[in-house]
Amino acid sequence: MSRSAVQYSETQYFRQLWLWLILGGSAVLTAGIFVHGLYVQLGQGRPWGDNPMSDNALIVTSILMFLFEAGLIALFAWGHLRTEVRDDGLYLRFVPFHLSYHRLPLADVAHVEPVTYRPIMDYGGWGIRYSWGSSGAKKGKAYNVSGNRGVKLTYTTGRHLLIGSQQPEELAAAIESLRESGAGR
Repeated sequence: MSRSAVQYSETQYFRQLWLWLILGGSAVLTAGIFVHGLYVQLGQGRPWGDNPMSDNALIVTSILMFLFEAGLIALFAWGHLRTEVRDDGLYLRFVPFHLSYHRLPLADVAHVEPVTYRPIMDYGGWGIRYSWGSSGAKKGKAYNVSGNRGVKLTYTTGRHLLIGSQQPEELAAAIESLRESGAGR
């Protein structure tokens, strides 16, 4: 499969200071608790806690917790959102959740606009998120990793798709240009 020419490209990473403070603090706290427990139970020979695990269970649990924290940090360090407007369509890839690019149909898009939104209030945070209407029905979807700016695609069905962007005006213009050319359908 040949790849069409890229007209617009943007890659965004999870770079929020507050996120890294939480992840780092959690890792340090978890490590501190389990290193202390290992020291008390294995190093000093005293049971750790009121209902202590066996030594082997404590070792295995400690290793699993360290791996979990390392995996969480790796997920946010490696994870990113890649947005491309190509000659033949709009493509998104949210690494590591998408193994390849997802082509987004533009045939039923009624409106494209750069927007400022409230990530937590409107979508419950960052990532691949959904918004719900007052009736409880799914109203839209968002792909975002940082900030509060993006491009909102409103479909003829009333649903919408928000693509987070640090350059929403440029992304919206590239999508509009693609729509006007008749490509990306």
